[in-house]
Amino acid sequence: MTQTPSPENDKTVRIFIDADACPVRDEVYRVAERYGLHTFVVANQLLAVPPTPRIERVIVSEGMDVADNWIADNVRTNDIVISADIPLAARCVAKGACTLDPRGRILDENAIGMALAVRNLMDDLRSNGAITQGGRSFAKSDRSAFLSALDTAVVKARKNAALPAQRRHPISFS
Repeated sequence: MTQTPSPENDKTVRIFIDADACPVRDEVYRVAERYGLHTFVVANQLLAVPPTPRIERVIVSEGMDVADNWIADNVRTNDIVISADIPLAARCVAKGACTLDPRGRILDENAIGMALAVRNLMDDLRSNGAITQGGRSFAKSDRSAFLSALDTAVVKARKNAALPAQRRHPISFS
C-alpha cells in the first residue's frame, strides 16, 4: 500500500527511513517519539514498527529504486532522510532535506558532492574489474554517532522550520 503523506504545513519536520536494510530503525523511532515527529518507514516488505500514529509504514512494490523514488517524491525542506543510498541522498538534499547515513555521516549540501564523487569513482573501479575493499562492519560506536547526528539534525531542522519561509535555507552542518 503506497500512500502520499497527508498535507501538513511546511513548518513540520518529518523523518523518512529508507528502511529495507537500515540498522538504526529502532534508534530513529526513539528520537522521533521524543520530538513528536511523524516518521515514514518506506520499504518493499512488511516491517514491524511501533504502534503509534506518528510512525507510518509505507510498503512500495518491489523493484529497483521504488522506495527511493517514493521518498524523493515526498520529501521537502526541513525533512530528515535516513539512508545509505548516496544518489537518493543527493535527490533529497536538492529538495532542501538533510540525509544521514546509518553511521551518522551527515550528507548535506556541503558534503553531498564529495560523497557522490567517491561513490561514482568506486562504482567505476568495480565495473572495470578492480577489487575494492568492502565496508567495515557496523559497530556500537556507529550507533552512538548516528544518534548524536540525528539529534543535531532534528534540532537544526526544527529551528529552520520555525523561521519565516523567506529566511529558511537547506539544513547545513558547517
